[in-house]
Amino acid sequence: MAATPQKPAAATPRRKVSRHRGEGQWAAGHFTPLNGNEQFKKDDDGLNVRTRIETIYSKRGFDSIDPNDLRGRMRWWGLYTQRKPGIDGGKTAILEPEELDDKYFMLRVRIDGGRLTTRQLRVIGEISQEFARGTADITDRQNVQYHWIRIEDVPEIWNRLEAVGLSTTEACGDTPRVVIGSPVAGIAEDEIIDGSSAIDEIHSRYIGSKEFSNLPRKFKTAISGSPLLDVAHEINDIAFVGVNHPEHGPGFDLWVGGGLSTNPKIGVRLGAWVPLDEVPDVWAGVIGIFRDYGYRRLRTRARLKFLVADWGAEKFRQVLQDEYLGRELVDGPAPAQPLQRWRDHVGVHRQNDGRFYVGFAPRVGRVDGTTLTKIAELAEAHGSGRVRTTVEQKMIILDVEEAQVDSLVESLEALDLTARPSSFRRGTMACTGIEYCKLAIVETKARGSQLIDELERRIPDFDEPLTININGCPNACARIQVADIGLKGQLVVNDRGEQVEGYQVHLGGALGLEAGFGRKVRGLKVTSDELPDYVERVLKRFQEEREDGERFATWAARASEEALS
Repeated sequence: MAATPQKPAAATPRRKVSRHRGEGQWAAGHFTPLNGNEQFKKDDDGLNVRTRIETIYSKRGFDSIDPNDLRGRMRWWGLYTQRKPGIDGGKTAILEPEELDDKYFMLRVRIDGGRLTTRQLRVIGEISQEFARGTADITDRQNVQYHWIRIEDVPEIWNRLEAVGLSTTEACGDTPRVVIGSPVAGIAEDEIIDGSSAIDEIHSRYIGSKEFSNLPRKFKTAISGSPLLDVAHEINDIAFVGVNHPEHGPGFDLWVGGGLSTNPKIGVRLGAWVPLDEVPDVWAGVIGIFRDYGYRRLRTRARLKFLVADWGAEKFRQVLQDEYLGRELVDGPAPAQPLQRWRDHVGVHRQNDGRFYVGFAPRVGRVDGTTLTKIAELAEAHGSGRVRTTVEQKMIILDVEEAQVDSLVESLEALDLTARPSSFRRGTMACTGIEYCKLAIVETKARGSQLIDELERRIPDFDEPLTININGCPNACARIQVADIGLKGQLVVNDRGEQVEGYQVHLGGALGLEAGFGRKVRGLKVTSDELPDYVERVLKRFQEEREDGERFATWAARASEEALS
């Protein structure tokens, strides 16, 4: 006999269950593009846009460029549209991209390891003068950036760069960006190990290869065997830091997952020692994890640092070993703390061959094509024809005989490129800012240069190592969170109730010595006009209150809010 159907109970409201789409990880089978960036990369690899630039866009002009190429794939070849002149910072987040775009480009020249010959530097200078209205900024990742580049001129610029062994390949975009390296690799007396061959091998094997040309976002690499820890290894996606293993000798300590922007994280050690000849394979394993397991659903979580934070160092190392290397890594020691507080190599220093290198400081990384050409001439006249850029927006001339040092230093001074800078000239960096950058809210380069002049005049006896990093927006291209004084550009209200350019202040950030992020004092913001007064006031309080040998960052961590205001 059939069972009598039961009368259903009163229906309860059903809660709508949304299906979790995952984080867009390829390794988890999530291949469906979840945002516009992932879609245009799936539609066509960014490296392929070069052919269209050479055969179509350079011949038909700016208006012929497909929007997905213009604001997407062209970055794979170092090209960003620059900011249209006259648009104030209050409109940065309001206007559509096409309203912000000028019909000119920023073009980034990739300089792996910061290594240049004078022939290459001369070509960079000549391109600046002929095609970029003289612009040629040195970045804090050892590159050179042009502005005012016309699309019609790009193929000729590429031809000239590539004729001397330079390129713009993957200088931007969701790619492996420039590999930064110690600017004194191979010549420093105190070097633990020279990583130059690993940089060269990574570049030759992987840069421009479609194996890693579609990453969730950019991937930043640092390799240095200097005991000064001179490549900001703590804030790169991957870093190889020179160490001496007690059994195996010189090699590298492996770090992953560093980065700044609006969600800063210090990289973590995997506790692994990597010999020089294995660096490229380990690099490929880590970037492979990023490609396959990196989060592609949200651009704001698409950096490696988020995956590392979720997995932890132990799991990350295990996946690297099991799935990408097929072997165990050797356990190794951490790097020692640097003995010097300046890590920029500015000044006159003896090389391991008895000659000298001379590091000098342009103003906030701003130079021009004419100056770069003159630097090439000086390097040829006083050295062997080798020049380096640094991650502090500085430059170095190598291989100077002792008898030539004074002459070179005087010649640099005549170009306003001092090898004996004040702490303010030496320690101030600035990003591109509102002059050219579409993301910026405030001016940076000119403001930084003016600040240097004011502080040199007001506090001429200040000689402590100090970093002042100025950024035009929250994205931290100038590393504001790890500066002694970090200045994040934003609009603020002055004492007359007007909205003007200004900065949120971060105090006491550091790399190397007790690496950490700066302190934000509640409500502490300064207008651009007030900036020299504010910095002078804080530095004088530091001079009054510091203990013997105390660094600014240490004082700022313990100082009262009143002292920091």
